[in-house]
Amino acid sequence: MDRYRMVVLAVSIPFLLVSFVLFLMPSDMPANDGILSTNRKLLATYVVRTDSLSNRYAVIFDGGSSGSRVHAFCFDESMALVHIGDKIQLFEQVWPGLSSYAGDPKAAADSLLPLLEKAEDVVPKDMQPNTPVKLGATAGLRQIGDDASEKILQAVRDLLKTKSNFKTNDDWITVLDGSQEGAYLWMAINYLLTNIGKNYSETVGVVDLGGGSVQMAYAISEADAIKAPKVNQGEDPYVKELSLMGTKYYLYVHSYLNYGLSAARAQILGVAKDVENPCILAGYSGVYTYGGVDYKVSSPSSGSNIDECRKEVLKALKVNEPSCPYTECTFGGVWNGGGGDGQKSLYVGSYFYDRARQVGFINASDPVAEVRPVDFEVLAKRACQTTLEDAKSTYPGVDDVDLPYICMDLVYEYTLLVDGFGLEPLKDITLVKQVVYQDSVVEAAWPLGSAIEALSSSNTIEWMR
Repeated sequence: MDRYRMVVLAVSIPFLLVSFVLFLMPSDMPANDGILSTNRKLLATYVVRTDSLSNRYAVIFDGGSSGSRVHAFCFDESMALVHIGDKIQLFEQVWPGLSSYAGDPKAAADSLLPLLEKAEDVVPKDMQPNTPVKLGATAGLRQIGDDASEKILQAVRDLLKTKSNFKTNDDWITVLDGSQEGAYLWMAINYLLTNIGKNYSETVGVVDLGGGSVQMAYAISEADAIKAPKVNQGEDPYVKELSLMGTKYYLYVHSYLNYGLSAARAQILGVAKDVENPCILAGYSGVYTYGGVDYKVSSPSSGSNIDECRKEVLKALKVNEPSCPYTECTFGGVWNGGGGDGQKSLYVGSYFYDRARQVGFINASDPVAEVRPVDFEVLAKRACQTTLEDAKSTYPGVDDVDLPYICMDLVYEYTLLVDGFGLEPLKDITLVKQVVYQDSVVEAAWPLGSAIEALSSSNTIEWMR
């Protein structure tokens, strides 16, 4: 009997050792026989189990000018997004934005509580102390003044320290500068398109039209980066160097404060303040308030007119700014980055997408749509020939508060793309709300870039500011 036991042990021990080695082999090795194939199945089960233990979460608040949003993401150990329940991300929003509470910092912070609760519902309790929570406020909070914005930010810091279990840091609750916002968005979209790690010429550029500002970001060559103009003390540099997944990128990025859609209305109305404006639909008279300033608004008796409106928009954009010291400019005296392969494919989002959807030009169920700048001109011509009364039935998807300005908004969007950014009217661009990623869609927004930065180790992503 002992002899038989010895035989069984002599056979079993090598088999067990081989099985153990096979169990530990990488899952992407080829299956050459039935034994290896069987052990790959075992290994797949093992990998799924360990991945769930090594997943990491990040919670990012976007303090926008029109509203506040929360994004929660979950990444595996290779920094790929994984599902949170049945979704690839948490995305919730509330209105109005933090800047609407300029005189009441506590109310501003408390407005985030419903979003915080949503985030706490999806991040496992035992992982919350190691889950970073960040808030980036954008153009709206930049415009209410340093003192008011800092009081709101401090109230948010206090809220997160006392009302949540997430990992927080005072430096993570801040007003983003425009170049950060643009760079984060560029990273987010190129991450979702799996472009990170490729040559800069294979990446896409981004344009993001918010309420208070508009950003453009795209990768340029090292030679063009060297030629970037120097900026004055305290101004954001035109080029940021990024080292992402082993590849160095030179990112041209600029944020145009006061040229988001809501702010641009004030700029256009301010060209000839308190007089009839050819961008306003016939039949409307009222007041537009932005940044604490009231603008009397009314249309000429003849109604809105696209050609006259274009003239007002061009003045507001300062397209032919005489003080521009560079040979290649966008508008307002800003260097345009020089163009190149990194700009040949553009993803254009936020209000560009929203207005096109609201006027019925693109399908609301499509997360992306291929269009051309000239399409906005066509839409503008139709809108500018409409009276306010007719617009109510023509554009049921446009909110009542935005309806008098639909001609202005569309003219501005066309002029911004063609005259401001110098795009050819027939150039193909991609309107984007969400990006298809694996079997889901992810919001095309800067918080994903911020989340990647918060969780990535230095050997995966390095920001060199």
